[in-house]
Amino acid sequence: MITPDDLDAAVTCVVDALRPTVDQDWSAPAGSLDWSCRTTAEHIAQAHLHWATQLAVAAQTKYVRWSATAQELAPPAGVLDFVEAAGRILALIVRSTPAAIRAYHPWGIGDPEGFTAMACVESLLHGHDLTSTLGTPLTPPADLCARILARAFPHEPHPTDDPWLNLRWLTGRTEIPTTPTPTTWKWRPTPLDEPWNPTPEPAPMPFTPLTS
Repeated sequence: MITPDDLDAAVTCVVDALRPTVDQDWSAPAGSLDWSCRTTAEHIAQAHLHWATQLAVAAQTKYVRWSATAQELAPPAGVLDFVEAAGRILALIVRSTPAAIRAYHPWGIGDPEGFTAMACVESLLHGHDLTSTLGTPLTPPADLCARILARAFPHEPHPTDDPWLNLRWLTGRTEIPTTPTPTTWKWRPTPLDEPWNPTPEPAPMPFTPLTS
């Protein structure tokens, strides 16, 4: 089971890893992404805030239409504050949302736990993208990564005993010798005991990272 405490732990892990980098150049690409480090960090926060909104109004057929970004002149430290604040807001919303609530996501109708698991994925994987460029280690708790895989990716292979390695491999961020890297992947927002019919192809997020 994934809980708001897990999201808080994921956010803390990423923020603590990135705090020593705020004097660096965040205009460089984040890991293997085309986005800059700043844009990638903003994307994490945007995802968290959008999912908080989805749960807050129990949106059923589409995303609530709005966008947010850090202030244009905010330094990396300010952008990182935005990331942390957005994650904390989502955790608070999940804590106050009944488990029976369902909300729209392009890959399936999700429950609060499903959105929490997705937010943990966003935090840790994009945190990895950022730390790969900015040169600080990111080592999330193995038990947290195992629970994320069990909730968000029960349908995907888990080829090793290292859940953090599996999570990075599954999403194309590292290789495992003799094991082909997946070319596509999809997380599951929908509860494991409910029918799940995801779209045939990965659906684009309705929120595009905003460059500053």
